[in-house]
Amino acid sequence: MKRILFVCHGNICRSPMAEFILKKMARSAEREADFEIASAATSVEELGNPVYPMARQELAKHGIGCPGHVARQIDESDYGHYDMIIGMDADNMEEMLRIFGGDPEGKLSLLLDHTPESDTKHHGRDVSDPWYTRKFNIAWDDIYTGCTALFEELNG
Repeated sequence: MKRILFVCHGNICRSPMAEFILKKMARSAEREADFEIASAATSVEELGNPVYPMARQELAKHGIGCPGHVARQIDESDYGHYDMIIGMDADNMEEMLRIFGGDPEGKLSLLLDHTPESDTKHHGRDVSDPWYTRKFNIAWDDIYTGCTALFEELNG
């Protein structure tokens, strides 16, 4: 079983979107049992909150629900539990490195770094935070593209 944790600042927009997108991909491929997929925050600001309404609406537009999600913060034990810990932007990466005290096993990455280098629209970029931009459709595009590439990588 491959254990994957998505991480963003508050765990109410980008990381839960990635969590539920990848869960749907695994379910559609009848590979649910092969993965443990979750999400968490680097901050404490939104702890206990559900997925942000506009993020929930964007997921729903694509036939994806997000029941039962409650924002939580990453902690040191997550590093030992998960095989891959995937942040949405450089700030998330900086905070993950601080919280985990480094990345000795090479588990940390950014979501869009999983896209092919030929995908210049996405590869090597941060997923912009729709909390600030209000462009949940653009966040969807980036996250869906990143999750698609990640799922192909996991199945390759």
